[in-house]
Amino acid sequence: MNSAAPRPSVLFVCVHNAGRSQMGAAFLTHLAGDRIEVRSAGSAPAYAVNPAVVEAMAELGIDISAETPKILTTEAVQSSDVVITMGCGDTCPVFPGKRYLDWQLDDPAGQGVDAVRPIRDQIERRVRGLLAELGVPAASA
Repeated sequence: MNSAAPRPSVLFVCVHNAGRSQMGAAFLTHLAGDRIEVRSAGSAPAYAVNPAVVEAMAELGIDISAETPKILTTEAVQSSDVVITMGCGDTCPVFPGKRYLDWQLDDPAGQGVDAVRPIRDQIERRVRGLLAELGVPAASA
């Protein structure tokens, strides 16, 4: 394997970039380290990450309290190999040659941590599956 090969890049997108996409990006960063370039964005970003999402991730030892929602840009999509949408509908720009995955997940907005945990766990399973598809071994948690 060529050590100079570019690392794959993954972009997680949801409407507010305050819950699902933040969890997806955090899990991928946690499990892949610097072997994958990870981004997240929202089509209509919130002011802050959902506190119940921060709490649910902290339960697994992943601190996302310093993350801030970011606006989805055309450049972010163009520079990503895989774009994972999580309920952003038609607002995500589509470019030929990109791999798109649409993960149907409940929206944690306005939910307490008890409702966020199953969403978090679904996202972790899907991220682990994505790592396997990309041929990147997950770091041991």
